[in-house]
Amino acid sequence: MSSAGAGKVVCVTGASGYIASWLVKFLLVRGYTVHATVRDPSDPKKTEHLRALPAASERLKLFKAELLEEGSFDSAVDGCEGVFHTASPFHHKFTDPQVELIDPAVKGTLNVLRSCAKFPFIKRVVLTSSMAAVSVNEKPRTPEVVVDETWFSNAEFCKELKLWYLASKTLAEEAAWRFAKENALDMVAINPAMVIGPLLQPTLNTSAEAILKLTNGSETFPNITSGWVHVKDVANAHILAFESPSASGRYCLVETVAHYSQIAKALHNLYPDLPSPQKCADDKPFMPTYQVSTERAKGLGINFIPLEESLKETVESLKEKGFLAF
Repeated sequence: MSSAGAGKVVCVTGASGYIASWLVKFLLVRGYTVHATVRDPSDPKKTEHLRALPAASERLKLFKAELLEEGSFDSAVDGCEGVFHTASPFHHKFTDPQVELIDPAVKGTLNVLRSCAKFPFIKRVVLTSSMAAVSVNEKPRTPEVVVDETWFSNAEFCKELKLWYLASKTLAEEAAWRFAKENALDMVAINPAMVIGPLLQPTLNTSAEAILKLTNGSETFPNITSGWVHVKDVANAHILAFESPSASGRYCLVETVAHYSQIAKALHNLYPDLPSPQKCADDKPFMPTYQVSTERAKGLGINFIPLEESLKETVESLKEKGFLAF
């Protein structure tokens, strides 16, 4: 076990989430004391799996914080050297995208950063952004195109296409960089694609649900091409981005870019007995694949877990958690 974090205190916002739960686990393993923020510390669904982590009884402290409540992160980040801001809504079911997605993402991020700016002891903030904030703009994405960290999504373009989650992550990251620059905050952004792998939390998260839908009898797969990455690689990248003095800017985290048809086929090969959809949800040509540069991620120290392993671990976890029976 690495003891890189021995004696150090860090904060993880939105700690009950999918990526955040793994991040908390790995930080505790490395010896850190973790200030974990959740909306409701008394809700066992949000906290039981965190309290059960190794060393949690000694070095995990839970704090109540609300994204839209000014100053509610002050006590959690006070005394910390690093802050990992992962809290942001990720769901596709909503009635008002501005209120339910964009405001919590943008205003919540600025609230956390304002709290960080009050405490000079904080050395670095690591922001959980997304490939949603990188790759969606007017530029075409085709098999020969290589997307990298210099790309930025266009929030207005996302809104026109009604891609509200993508708009929320783009606007939040843009606001974060502006704030960090104006307030001389050392910030690094992690931009993962669709994150899959085992679940620590008892609830079903959006990206694991995408895999569940391809294994539980759905008739069709969506006509979508996406990047895919293992949750452990994402959690580790956050820690490396904090611990590495030379880390800066943004890091795209994509092991494979694949169309949902390829994911359905890979799942069928792994689990021939599970019902995988054979046809696409529409009759349009398949959305093309593209490439994403792995140079910076590998430079940070990430050796990506292969897609097949990620899929297998996701399915086994969905089975273990009772979301999938076979």
